[in-house]
Amino acid sequence: QLPDQQKMSELPLSQFRGAYLSPELRPLNKSLVKGGEWKDVDNTQERRRLFLHDFCKKYNSRKKLRTHLVHLVSRIYVEDRHKVLYCEVPKAGCSNWKRVLMVLNGLAASAHNISHDDVHYGKHLRKLDSYDLKGIYTRLDTYTKTIFVRDPMERLVSAFRDKFEHPNSYYHPVFGKAIIKKYRHNANEEALKTGSGVKFKEFIQYLLDSRRPVGMDIHWEQVSKLCYPCLINYDFIGKFETLEEDANYFLRLVGAPAELKFPKFKDRHSSDERTSAEVVRQYLKELSEEERQLTYDFYYLDYLMFNYTSP
Repeated sequence: QLPDQQKMSELPLSQFRGAYLSPELRPLNKSLVKGGEWKDVDNTQERRRLFLHDFCKKYNSRKKLRTHLVHLVSRIYVEDRHKVLYCEVPKAGCSNWKRVLMVLNGLAASAHNISHDDVHYGKHLRKLDSYDLKGIYTRLDTYTKTIFVRDPMERLVSAFRDKFEHPNSYYHPVFGKAIIKKYRHNANEEALKTGSGVKFKEFIQYLLDSRRPVGMDIHWEQVSKLCYPCLINYDFIGKFETLEEDANYFLRLVGAPAELKFPKFKDRHSSDERTSAEVVRQYLKELSEEERQLTYDFYYLDYLMFNYTSP
């Protein structure tokens, strides 16, 4: 990926500044969907699309487009055969989505035989920022663009459980050590050395700190900053809460093989209870009222854009 990004960065910045992306809400092409079984899912989809479109129009953030186009599309995966663009939101079904994209692309026969490491480190799928400017614009204009989102607090707690409550050779030494050092008074030598055992409250202190000891991470970055839903007009908005039916409807829309269904399995830590509203409540009890409010404020745009109820 690096050589592609280096090539991109050598292009004059003026080509990317003020890039114009169409604000129009395009009708979904439903010509490949047969039968009436998807009617309810489709109605929900149209409501979500309209809601986001109206929200973006009201907040009119398009005027402020000063971002490098390559950065805007850096989280978007490309599947050229079925003309699909998928913006990756971690902890919202992204591992299984990448498996599906690999099957659609002819890189695997079944989503069930692809390992977690192959999905995330195999470099099998291209991202939109690896194409030239014309390639980026053409795909944004003509491909079906989808994003799958999740209740922000559930996504946050899910990320914390995954990265800090299980052994992890990256998040513990990189994030864990820095978090414990800054936010735990009288931390013992073992904790400072390994970075293991970060508490949820400490993690939230890091998240809300304008002078974080380590940077942000895609697993808890706001969706508004990962996928830019008011700048890129997504054709399809899926939700983790209705993941299977949304995903399977989307696969019919883009003409995927009839036998391809979205996988149901949990990608990692399969014996753990899924992060539900009840699980989230238990974690939020560890925070003060002010910390809970500030965490909600941090994800405020995500709550608004995707019409999630405030906790």
